[in-house]
Amino acid sequence: MDGPKDAPRKGCNAEDGDVRKDVLEERESADGKHNLELGARGEEAAKYYLERRGCEILEQNWECPFGEADLIAMDDGVLVFVEVKTRSCDEHGLPEEAVDAKKRRRYEMIALAYLKENDFDSLQVRFDVISITMMGMRKAFLRHHINAFGVGE
Repeated sequence: MDGPKDAPRKGCNAEDGDVRKDVLEERESADGKHNLELGARGEEAAKYYLERRGCEILEQNWECPFGEADLIAMDDGVLVFVEVKTRSCDEHGLPEEAVDAKKRRRYEMIALAYLKENDFDSLQVRFDVISITMMGMRKAFLRHHINAFGVGE
């Protein structure tokens, strides 16, 4: 993959602390932009995948005081909150491993806020994780973890 993460990290040992700081800040900014673009591509791939499976996408990047839900969908009468994790390689582990207990609790709070705002009656809720490892600009390895976690896990 071409991009900021593949740029050689050597040569960052400048004697001048200010130059070193500027170089590091520039790289962090480039990596952040790369990660945002990668995440957006992953969310679009996940959305396309869910639509092809027959899900109705209700929301994308829905925000509330507790955070953001990547995708909210309706799947055969079940309201599904989908966390999409995208990586360009598995160097730092599988994408789904980033959905830790803290992130799961946050998603539960997001779900409560969404349910309250939209006034749904007796609707089953599910939390899915879609894990994507990019394998080029137009190829990806996608894993759909249905009912990946439940309330209180």
